Amino acid sequence: MRQPASPAEPAPPTPGARRGVKLGVVAAVVALLVVAQRMGLFEIFGEPARIKQALLSLGPWGYLAFVAAYASLQPFGVPGTVFILAAPLIWPWPVAFALSMAGTMAASVVGFSFARFVARDWVSTRVPARFRAYDEALKRRALLTVFLLRLVFWMPPMLHVFFGLSGVRFWTHFWGSLAGYVLPLLMTAYFGQRVFDAMRAAPPSTWAGIGAAVVAVVIIVWLARRGSRRGVIPS
Repeated sequence: MRQPASPAEPAPPTPGARRGVKLGVVAAVVALLVVAQRMGLFEIFGEPARIKQALLSLGPWGYLAFVAAYASLQPFGVPGTVFILAAPLIWPWPVAFALSMAGTMAASVVGFSFARFVARDWVSTRVPARFRAYDEALKRRALLTVFLLRLVFWMPPMLHVFFGLSGVRFWTHFWGSLAGYVLPLLMTAYFGQRVFDAMRAAPPSTWAGIGAAVVAVVIIVWLARRGSRRGVIPS
């Protein structure tokens, strides 16, 4: 008896198609950097005192400038916290939250795409071991693992690279990242201005107490690590 023909498997992308994708990603990143340079974003974000005035003076274009600068700079080393902490100091919290989400997602996509399509071999040796430990979890529960890693670590460039080098699909990474970012970015946007005002109004004694607490925590962690290396945890 003749077996029914099985549906044809999709052909893998040809080298030419992969090369086209790489060139497209490179062109998009270069275009983004050129636009950011033309708008003077590198100069603006290089001088924190100018950021608020410069972005507000641009009106609605300030939103685009913020997201473009975020997506251009964060995947290549500028801390994303600079942007998400600055946003609630510039705009009302709903606007700050929306712009932080847009910029963080854009930066994540740029970093992911750069690692997957452009510089895979070059960046593969630079991923920290703490991220590589999640390879098996990604194979079993990709969406949940992406969500948890984004919730805990947020958006370090090396995490973008790790996801780009892994076998996780683009849309799994996209939706898992989006879900993982919501809570920390919402909290930062909503409480950012309030925390800043409270810190600015705090008396010197409060800062002294905070400093003492930080020093105490550092000493405790150092003693714990030293004891663990010797096989004895101080009691």
